[in-house]
Amino acid sequence: MLKNKTKSSIGVFDSGLGGLTVLKHLLEKLPPYDYLYLGDTARVPYGGHSQEVIYRYTKEAMDFLFSQGCRLVILACNTASSQALRRLQQEYLPEKYPDRRILGVIIPLAEYASKSNNIGVIGTRATIASKAYEHEIKKLNPQASVVSHSAPLLVPLIEEGLAGSDVTNKLLKKYLRPLKIKKIKTLILGCTHYSFLLKDIRRIMGNNCRVPDPGEIVADSLKNYLVKHNNLVSAHKKPGSRHFYLSDKPENFIKLGERFLGQKIDNWKIISL
Repeated sequence: MLKNKTKSSIGVFDSGLGGLTVLKHLLEKLPPYDYLYLGDTARVPYGGHSQEVIYRYTKEAMDFLFSQGCRLVILACNTASSQALRRLQQEYLPEKYPDRRILGVIIPLAEYASKSNNIGVIGTRATIASKAYEHEIKKLNPQASVVSHSAPLLVPLIEEGLAGSDVTNKLLKKYLRPLKIKKIKTLILGCTHYSFLLKDIRRIMGNNCRVPDPGEIVADSLKNYLVKHNNLVSAHKKPGSRHFYLSDKPENFIKLGERFLGQKIDNWKIISL
């Protein structure tokens, strides 16, 4: 169970397991910071909800993480980033927490993708419907062709521990087929959960399509951000603490999370949002 809360931490938020794919790279590339991970496992997945509901859920999560001492929060959830981030930055932060920061995952990935002219994106229904990736990529590379497809059933399968199973691979091939037909050169995984399927996606797409690891790109982007904003969050001389908060059902999260992170998850607590 959770031992104590930390101050001046970096928060990582996702609807469930997906944000662990970002946290893993943060722990590798930026170990001297304290991290608080919040998974809204009671309400996963977010992708089928309206924009207003997604905003409300995400705002509740931000309230909690800021109350625990976070100075900076990474929305390691593409759905929250595409549906809630701008409003949080423009309305919520100036009114309630003007000295705090919330960053998303879409812009770092769009910056990477924009180096190509033939790009594919897969994500939840909400993320794809928002056209957030297409908008950001086109700002950087107006000549780029962006083909987007929703893959809504992957998140529930991953949350149930079925990554790598026959049923998931069969569904994955179905979702990726239109992108293979288009012969895209770069595929962006527009949902952090999908990184649990990274090896299978790369195998299916083949050697002629780049499929970057979103968590690695986001971690590199945050590393650069903290160099420019070095007074925002305190770093230690040795690896910092890691605490996990969940809104429901810890068993699956802990089992799958420990397997993915390669370390024990013992500082955890169930909370209500």
